[in-house]
Amino acid sequence: MTIAVLGTLDSKGREHAFVADLVREKGHTPLLIDLGTGADPQITPDVTRFEVAESIGLDLQALIDKQDRGECVVAMSKAAPVFLSILASEGKIDGVVSLGGGGGTALGTAAMRALPVGFPKLMVSTLASGNTAHYVGTKDITMMPSIVDVAGLNRISKTIFTRAAGAICGMVEAQVAQDDDKPLIVASMFGNTTDCINIAAKVLEDAGYEVLIFHATGTGGKTMESLIESGMVAGVLDLTTTEWADELLGATLSAGPDRMDAMTKAKVPAVIAPGCLDMANYGERETLPEEHEDRTIYIHNPQVTLLRTNAEENAQLGKILAEKANANSAPTAILNPRKAISIISAVGQAFHDDEADQALFDAIHANAQCEVVDFDEEINSEVFAQAAAHKLLELINKSVTK
Repeated sequence: MTIAVLGTLDSKGREHAFVADLVREKGHTPLLIDLGTGADPQITPDVTRFEVAESIGLDLQALIDKQDRGECVVAMSKAAPVFLSILASEGKIDGVVSLGGGGGTALGTAAMRALPVGFPKLMVSTLASGNTAHYVGTKDITMMPSIVDVAGLNRISKTIFTRAAGAICGMVEAQVAQDDDKPLIVASMFGNTTDCINIAAKVLEDAGYEVLIFHATGTGGKTMESLIESGMVAGVLDLTTTEWADELLGATLSAGPDRMDAMTKAKVPAVIAPGCLDMANYGERETLPEEHEDRTIYIHNPQVTLLRTNAEENAQLGKILAEKANANSAPTAILNPRKAISIISAVGQAFHDDEADQALFDAIHANAQCEVVDFDEEINSEVFAQAAAHKLLELINKSVTK
């Protein structure tokens, strides 16, 4: 098996050669790839920086001659993902490992994020112990703290790099049992919609599908969107669209403005519900913005404070859901559980608000061009959950027989 060893070999080199030798000792073929844009590489790479740059038609030498390091790094961060994805798609590499500080980590992980979920990826980084969200994104990149700087070989770095070589070799050697016969359905879930998704998933699994459930916490929604866009998904059960409430209010669990766009890009049948749009998520109680102090709140736990969305916000959210659904050319339906869109929005619960819910449902009906079905049910009722699952099966069948 071939393992790509990425690095900015102008400032590093011995470290990458060390890992490459260990990979070779374990019976695999290392492929040293230079992503540097400064001085000449300290070691001879198998793939030069110019070959990487050519993958996007970039005249790297002209850029290097300008002596703008930042511009060079940005350019290489665009070329490296393209080059690595080509190698992976052609079966020329089976895994990738990179070592680096700030610049090396940015370049290495940019390339890794272009690779599919399941492809072995390991980043040994000086930044691995901090917030790695912008490096990892929605992909399964394993981050290993380098402990010391990636600057030469010493008793600590040799230990870390040896473990890294062992880790990436183990990852490429591991055989993953695949059940490729079952088509995939993705579903969004929150604690407040768990019962609904569990019931619906059972119906879909009994119909021969594998259901992947994503926690609608911002990262979860982004990851689900990434998988949908990959073309691997047969249907979308997006019953927990709560991340849009956080996006609208600037709260903590936003998945960004592209949430719900992947189904349109991939043309995947979808069933949508306004699950948990009654709440926006903030941190500890003291983190709630001052302008919301007179609003209805709910302390979910010491670290999570929920803000009840109001009628004006719900009208905007209903319009957004409808417009996202309208954009999908594949069969799509919106299902409204009119008795409660979360556990705590039911009658007698902390977030029950008939006016706000009505504004939400009215906006969906006013703006939706797809099928909209109302249920006199709570979102977690067995009737609603089963109806959502059966509707998705119906839409998938309609899409197949078109």
